[in-house]
Formats: sequence, structure tokens, C-alpha cells
Amino acid sequence: MRKLVTIGAVLLWSTIASAQDRTITVASTTSTEQSGLFGHLLPLFAKAEGIGVKVVAVGTGQALDIGRRGDADVVFVHDRAAEDKFMSEGQGVKRFDVMYNDFVIIGPKSDPAQISGSKDVVDALRKIATQKAPFISRGDKSGTHAAELRLWKEAGVDLSAGKDIWYREIGQGMGPALNMASSSNAYLLSDRGTWLSFKNRGELAILTEGDKRLFNQYGVMLVNPAKHPNVKAKEGQAFVDWLVSPQGQQAIAGYKVGGEQLFFPNAPN
Repeated sequence: MRKLVTIGAVLLWSTIASAQDRTITVASTTSTEQSGLFGHLLPLFAKAEGIGVKVVAVGTGQALDIGRRGDADVVFVHDRAAEDKFMSEGQGVKRFDVMYNDFVIIGPKSDPAQISGSKDVVDALRKIATQKAPFISRGDKSGTHAAELRLWKEAGVDLSAGKDIWYREIGQGMGPALNMASSSNAYLLSDRGTWLSFKNRGELAILTEGDKRLFNQYGVMLVNPAKHPNVKAKEGQAFVDWLVSPQGQQAIAGYKVGGEQLFFPNAPN
């Protein structure tokens, strides 16, 4: 009997270890998590490949740093300049386009800066700065934050003069930033996917959209196992391959909120 119990314990441990071996860690931007996209995609991937996914949802900068430490198998982010730097450091194996959506400027319907209906995002930011209208920034080195800073720079706005007066950095993700903007009737830059999934809108609405400078591309990379031997290269590559496959791309296109598609697949054939 004791021998049977021992054998059973060994078999149970082997089963647990095997299941753990078939789980990967993906460091990703908060928008893929908070928009509900991962909740839609990951069960489909698990069913197709038998691999579980643990998501660490943080800003893109933090996600790439997690990859640099070898604490993730895959990074799935949206800041092309930062992604190219990650690749140039030899931290990733190969980068793939996966999908895109766009950024929008959200603000109170009363619109004190009078930017509603404008497609010129740079002009809209100048008006917000001129009016010293409250603006919430994620301030978390995310892809959204990086895009926002590039746009302010293009607008020629010196943010240092407005910090903690009308411009507030909160160091948090998209969901908390939207909640804060809703409670304070402030402007902010958001990815469209998270906005469409956001329920606590209050008096907020999309005020500026459609500028080509608001294009938001997402990319995926397997963390380089040559630098980080603990990376689960086979399972991680399976996730990358599935995302850019016809099945993965169809799954991305099929994710909708209120009948509206949130992300548009554009992996290379």
C-alpha cells in the first residue's frame, strides 16, 4: 500500500510538472488585457495548442524590461521604437506585426478646449495646453504614454510648466487613467480598444480621432533563449506562431464590443 501511495504521488507530481511546463508567461501592454482581448484569445489558443498563458499586464516599457530580465517568454507590446531597441539589443528572436487599432483623445462633452470634431491631434493638444484644461497622463512609460509624449513634442508644448497644475501624470494603466479622467472631467489619450470596453464613462466622449499620427501598431516577440536559457522557447514560439496564423488573426478580428471591432489583424502573410 505504501508503495502504491508513493507511485501515485510521483504520478501526480509528474502531471503537475507537465502542466506547468505547458504554461508560458507573456508580458504585455495593459490594453490587450483591459480591453478584454486576452480573455477572448487565450482560451482559443489553449484549446488549439494545449498551452496555458499567464499574462503580466503592464506598460510597454515595463513589459520589455521584464523580457530583458528573462522573466517572460514572450512580449506583446505597442511601441515600435522601443521594440526595435529591444531587438537591437539581442533580447528578442524576431518581431512580428500582429494587429493595429488607433488612439483617440477623450474629453468631457462640455469640451472647454473646443477640440470636438477635429482630426488634427497636434492642434487639439495645443488648444488643451492653451486653455490649461485638465489632462490625465498615464506617466508609466507605456506605449500609450510614449505616443502621447511624441505628440506633445510635435505640438511644441512644454509640459514642465503645466505639471501638477493642469497636466497630471499618475503612473498607472489605461483603466485607472480613464477612471480618473471620468471623475475629474479631464482630457486624456486612450487606445480605442480600452475605451470601447470602459464602462465608467461619466461625461467623457471621443473628441478627436482619425489623424494618421494616432495609428497604433502592436508587435510580438519571443524572448531570446540564447540570452535567457529559462525561456520556454518551443511553447513561446507556438504562441507567436498562432497569433500571426490565419486562425489567430481571425480570432483577433472576431473580438468585438457592442458590435464594434477593437483590433485589426495585419500580420504578414
